[in-house]
Amino acid sequence: MFLRLAEQHRQFVKDLVMNLQALATVLENRGYLASCYTCGGQMNSASFMVSLGNNHLIRFLVSDYGITWTEMRDDRELMKLEGAEAISQLQELANLVKYQIKPSEYRPTAAVESVI
Repeated sequence: MFLRLAEQHRQFVKDLVMNLQALATVLENRGYLASCYTCGGQMNSASFMVSLGNNHLIRFLVSDYGITWTEMRDDRELMKLEGAEAISQLQELANLVKYQIKPSEYRPTAAVESVI
């Protein structure tokens, strides 16, 4: 059972990495500064970053060790999420592409604006 779960997890991470690469490409084509770096060809980890303008940066890390979403503004960490919450926030970012929202119009759903 555990070997099966480990293989499912590896496949999940690989799928997530491929989707991050695609999202970075689409965001770049829409005018965002975005990148997605992987280590080696095994697709078992990635570092995804996108600038939303006005010193607003999103970093999403995925590996066998975990998944992390970090949102920063003016070099200050505003929000850090892990696991399923991080992936849910990634969906909000993907909606930028889906609904063609401009970088200056992006407002995260989490209550980070009150920190600013």
